Amino acid sequence: MALEKLALAALEDMKAVNIRVLDVRGLTDIADTMIVASGTSDRHVRSIAENVVVKAKQAGRRPMGTEGRQDAEWVLIDLQDVLVHVMLPRVREFYALEQLWEAPQAQRRSAAGGGASAGAGGTRGAGAARTRRA
Repeated sequence: MALEKLALAALEDMKAVNIRVLDVRGLTDIADTMIVASGTSDRHVRSIAENVVVKAKQAGRRPMGTEGRQDAEWVLIDLQDVLVHVMLPRVREFYALEQLWEAPQAQRRSAAGGGASAGAGGTRGAGAARTRRA
């Protein structure tokens, strides 16, 4: 949770917009949380992503990797348990990551509510996405 807060603070410091936090535990083993945010230009996206990397390193959490910094339309920062996606609005709309990851959560919740199994991943931490506006 501390890493999630660190990433959110770094995004807010750089005025990222439409910040969404997605709990993906039980849906994938690659991360517990995905954070999706937008920048207003490629320079803004690059600056936001760089701030996340800098803040993580300052906290002693070296990112596993980053992708997309060159073009800066979509930059992915892998902080192990937290994946941060910083995107231009048009790219974000096209790929619709929130819809991709929220749909399985909704299916899992409805299956769990009906007494059916929630799937191989279980129901650990099945939370809804949260929106934060900068």
